[in-house]
Amino acid sequence: MTLPAARGVRLAGEAATARLGAAIAGKLAAGEAVCLSGPLGAGKSTLARALVRALTTPDEDVPSPTFTLVQFYEGPRLKVAHFDLYRLSDPDEAYEIGLDEALEDGAAVIEWPERLEGRLPPDRLDVEIALGETGDDEARYVRLIPHGAWEGRGLEFGS
Repeated sequence: MTLPAARGVRLAGEAATARLGAAIAGKLAAGEAVCLSGPLGAGKSTLARALVRALTTPDEDVPSPTFTLVQFYEGPRLKVAHFDLYRLSDPDEAYEIGLDEALEDGAAVIEWPERLEGRLPPDRLDVEIALGETGDDEARYVRLIPHGAWEGRGLEFGS
């Protein structure tokens, strides 16, 4: 499936979310960010984990950085840092824990990017995840919004 800019698609479950993460990883380049938004339990960490594993190894240990705030990974093609900004109270804190450096050295996956209060990286893919409203606990809906270098990139994956 090709996802054009700013179009929502239904993800049938965790496997579909993981396929989307891997597809995004295939297009991610140094200096870019993937910003994951959505409510608790929407699948942000599932998508981030799949993205990191696609850039490193399939069995890479990818814990949620909820308490550590950031985890760094080195893949053969690209370094990636996974940020969870949920606990931050000031946008400057993200830069104090290495967001600028992560983008200089590789790429970043950012959960809770709204904590940056508009100070988002210019070259990024915003991924908005919403819970299904039909009573299907597995279904998620995702909308991709490209910015900067992401504009015009196609993305293919099997949902």
